[in-house]
Amino acid sequence: MFDSLRFRLFPVVISVACLGLAACGSFSSNKGISTMLSPYKIDKVQGNVVTREQLAAVKVGMPKTAVKEILGTPLLTSVFHGDRWDYVFTLQRQGIEPQMRRVAVFFNGDTLAKIEADELPSEAEFVASLKSVAKIDNLPPMVASEENLKKFPLPKPAPVEAPLPPISANYPPLDPNRK
Repeated sequence: MFDSLRFRLFPVVISVACLGLAACGSFSSNKGISTMLSPYKIDKVQGNVVTREQLAAVKVGMPKTAVKEILGTPLLTSVFHGDRWDYVFTLQRQGIEPQMRRVAVFFNGDTLAKIEADELPSEAEFVASLKSVAKIDNLPPMVASEENLKKFPLPKPAPVEAPLPPISANYPPLDPNRK
């Protein structure tokens, strides 16, 4: 009895397996099923953000302290290259090509001698690139009208506390044997 059932189910099992393999081939050949089922990965933001406005404020001939105030503490400083500061920024998001920007400032003693930088975004462009949530258009205005404000009671004034008594100027001696 089991043999006849096994021979009847065998073609069905083979058909289901073939259909499953055919379905795997219908996905994009370069991505595969493993990328479709990958877990969520958080955004990785590392390094110093240097914007176009910040770099425009830095001028050759400035002292190190002024450069540090504008650009911040450098991400990389080398023992072997004490007159070079590197500002590196990376942003990795799931499904988007990683972004990487570099700025290197070179000093001659205590003064800025040279700046090498990748193309940098403006501050507004950088903030816009961080927004990962879609913009919601039909938001209600965030202003309360006078009639809406009248619906709420006025806050009660804080109770007035009695002043504290003055602190005694007579302290006990530190050594109990002395008087």
